[in-house]
Amino acid sequence: MKEHVVARADELNKGERMLVEIEGREIAVFNVDGEYKAYTNWCAHQAGPVCEGTLTGTWTAEYDQENLKVCMEWCSEDKILSCPWHGWEYNVTNGESLTSNAQLPSHPVRVDGEDIVVSV
Repeated sequence: MKEHVVARADELNKGERMLVEIEGREIAVFNVDGEYKAYTNWCAHQAGPVCEGTLTGTWTAEYDQENLKVCMEWCSEDKILSCPWHGWEYNVTNGESLTSNAQLPSHPVRVDGEDIVVSV
């Protein structure tokens, strides 16, 4: 794998992302609570530009059998990436799809001094 400096760490604040081209591929680098994640801008559904989608949260639900009620809670704020083409959702902390066994193509990313370095 070849390493590429894509930006300085202070250029990508928490909750932000940047789209870069490396070796002919569009790759997005996300700052997720101070940890960097890098994914190819490709949705497993129909190859849409997933990394250009909205970052939001999601709901979790628990069923209370005793009271026969569903309790819902909003969670994972700014960690759920929604593909702009058809709405497939992925968790940016690990690249996993919320609705299928799909996975975003990921790339190793690290900070070296002040630089964000992605391996492709």
